[in-house]
Parts: sequence; C-alpha cells; structure tokens
Amino acid sequence: MAKLYFYYASMNAGKSSTLLQAAFNYGERDMRVSLWTAAIDDRPGFGAISSRIGLASDAHRFEADTDILSRVLEDHAREPIHCVLIDEAQFLTEGQVWQCAEIADRHDVPVLCYGLRTDFQGALFPGSAVLLGIADSLVELKAVCHCGRKATMNLRVDENGAAVSEGAQTEIGGNDRYVALCRRHFSEALGK
Repeated sequence: MAKLYFYYASMNAGKSSTLLQAAFNYGERDMRVSLWTAAIDDRPGFGAISSRIGLASDAHRFEADTDILSRVLEDHAREPIHCVLIDEAQFLTEGQVWQCAEIADRHDVPVLCYGLRTDFQGALFPGSAVLLGIADSLVELKAVCHCGRKATMNLRVDENGAAVSEGAQTEIGGNDRYVALCRRHFSEALGK
C-alpha cells in the first residue's frame, strides 16, 4: 500500500537534495517519477528543483488552482508513474494535499512531499499544516544551528543581519536572508 510522506525541515537542511536523490534512485531501477515544485518562484531556472550542492531537475509547476491529481493520473495512464515527488510542499493548498493522499490511497502511487514546516514567524504554512495532520509518515530532516543544536526555525534577517519579525510569509529569492536556528536562538533574535 502506497503512503503519503512529509519530509520537513528548516531552510538549508537538504530537502531538495534528498528529493533529487530519491528521484535518482527510482530512475536507476527504471522506475518513472513525477516531479513537482511550486510555481511561485519566478526567478531564472523557474520550474527546476535545485539544491545548494548543484543537483537539479526540471519539474511540473503547481499553482493554487492546479489539479495535481488529474495531471498525475493523465500522465500515469500514458506510462505508469512509480512515485510522485513534490518540492516546496508548504505551498500546496489543503485540497492539493488531499489530492496527494488520494494518489497514494486510491491509485497506489507513493507521494513524497518535501517542505518547510514553519515560516520566519514560527507559524505553520497551510500545506505543511495539512501534511502534518494527514501524512502517513512524518520525517524531520536535520539542520544545525550555530550553537550545534538542531535547527528547527527559519529566521529572516534584513540586509544588515537584524531579525525581521513582520512582512509577507513568503519572500522569493531571499534564501540568503534566512538563517536556520534552534528555537532558543530564534526566540532570542526576535526578543521573545
């Protein structure tokens, strides 16, 4: 029986690298995967899943109104898909997460979602909240805080390195403005 998985972590924990490694492993066994990423990113290389260590692959793009279930099933009807891999899963809508569950439950294709759990204010992303609630398997990927403890939080900083506590939940292209921290150092940086 296929499952719905949620691999979550703070920024820079290797989520995309892990996803691309899984895709590579399926490919080595002549098994076909369907790769997805959020269409919210409109920078050069848009639609590519890429990691900081240089791995990359093109992918389908999803927006809030994308019917992932229909698209995967159409593709699966042409040639069997053995696994669906979704990067930036925090941007999935509640309905899309349920579509992923249906792909696993009714069509016996495992769905592996990779994304952030929380934003720079410590709040759950909508897609992550639903995945935490319904996924069959939750896997935390580890990042390290500067103190050596496990980093679970994403601090946004301004151009001077000062903590930012307000603003839009998502900032595209601002990877250099996020710092993965343990909860203690995250709280201290925000004065909590």
